[in-house]
Amino acid sequence: MKACLVAFHYPHASHREEFIERVQRVAEIFRRTPGCLSADCWVTGDAVVSTVQMESAEALDSALAAVMATAGADIVFDDRETRPREIHRLAAP
Repeated sequence: MKACLVAFHYPHASHREEFIERVQRVAEIFRRTPGCLSADCWVTGDAVVSTVQMESAEALDSALAAVMATAGADIVFDDRETRPREIHRLAAP
């Protein structure tokens, strides 16, 4: 069953471009993990939205672990963001 992760990030305006670059780097790491169907960066209003679609929930869990272990994958919430991220994990019916 396919699995998806959608995260809404809210960077300060002064960090918006830098944040988009961060999300794009992480998406590239996701794309290289086994089972990745897509990983993208989107923008809307004040949010930068990241999406990852994987072949299964297990593939998503493995990919998250790989991304967190990768040097240069800056995925930790910090003071460059105006509020906490909204992260939604979805599963195909």
